[in-house]
Amino acid sequence: MAVLKVKFTKTKRDKLAQILWILNWVSVVSGVVLFGLGLFLKIEIKKRNEVMAKGDVNSVPNMLISVGVIACIINFLGGKICYDCSDANKFSRWKLVMLPYIVCTFCFTFSILVGALMCYTMRNELEESLYLGLRDAIKFYKDTDIPGRCFLKRTVDMLQIGFRCCGNNGFRDWFEIQWVSARYLNMASKEVVDRLKSNVDGKFLVDGVPFSCCNPSSPRPCIQYQLTNNSAHYNYDFLTEELNIWMKGCREALLDYYTAIMRSIGIAALVIWLFELSVLIGVRYLQTAMKNVLLLGDLEGESDGWLLENSFVETAKYNINIIKNLGKANQISTVSGMNDPNIDVQNTNCGKNNITTKSIPSSS
Repeated sequence: MAVLKVKFTKTKRDKLAQILWILNWVSVVSGVVLFGLGLFLKIEIKKRNEVMAKGDVNSVPNMLISVGVIACIINFLGGKICYDCSDANKFSRWKLVMLPYIVCTFCFTFSILVGALMCYTMRNELEESLYLGLRDAIKFYKDTDIPGRCFLKRTVDMLQIGFRCCGNNGFRDWFEIQWVSARYLNMASKEVVDRLKSNVDGKFLVDGVPFSCCNPSSPRPCIQYQLTNNSAHYNYDFLTEELNIWMKGCREALLDYYTAIMRSIGIAALVIWLFELSVLIGVRYLQTAMKNVLLLGDLEGESDGWLLENSFVETAKYNINIIKNLGKANQISTVSGMNDPNIDVQNTNCGKNNITTKSIPSSS
């Protein structure tokens, strides 16, 4: 029994073909939108690739860009097919192409759904990439004279100012690394020498943060050095007073920023997927209705259209059997007493029991 069978008159078939022709052109625009969203996300990620570790963070934008390009091609072809389907004579040229086209479009539509879901599952990969990238960027913050790292200080400072953040997980990350270049340390100072000797690795560690961590909205002048030393500042207690530096870590700030972008892109991709799915259903109805018109031979009469010719269970069993039997027709059983089920060969008795032999008359 056909699934969701609908009866179409010639007028309904013509209207369906015209509507699908318009919707396919709208789908071309949706493909451009997908392409644009993927390109936008790729550019946003590339802007801050210096604070990201190399990984699969570009998999989502690359997929959206690919799907967008394919959408434009498939829907352009679909528009041409639906336009010709208003004429039964023109439909005959697309008759053999329609079913493969529908199958390919279904796979493509599924890819849009996968891309939309990937926007929501990318957070973990992005978080790891940001953690490793920011850790290395902060580590090399002081290397302003080393090629390949000389711009990291500016990058980190602009990042902390722009996203109102400090450090990787928080401002205390700066306490664990030497972020002041040795070029600017006064080695004649006893305080500097003692601080270098007090550290096992010989690093100049301070309980301070770069200026870019300062919150300009704070009424108090920025305290960026000796943050944990209450006696170094008047009327100051770092445990109870709200510090005038950014408290949020840059990893969290960037993750929130990219998560908001990907959530919006994911919603847009889901809407496009629903739209593409509705167009695909309409094309399937048009294909089956036009096919049945040609079978009936009455181009002006009514015809049935459906999503599946048989039930879901029967269709699944049929396709599974096709997959199982793929290639069996070219196989020859080598086991004695077993016949290939795909080869219907008549058994021929080649024995000598029932063969009548004629004797050759001897010459007298």
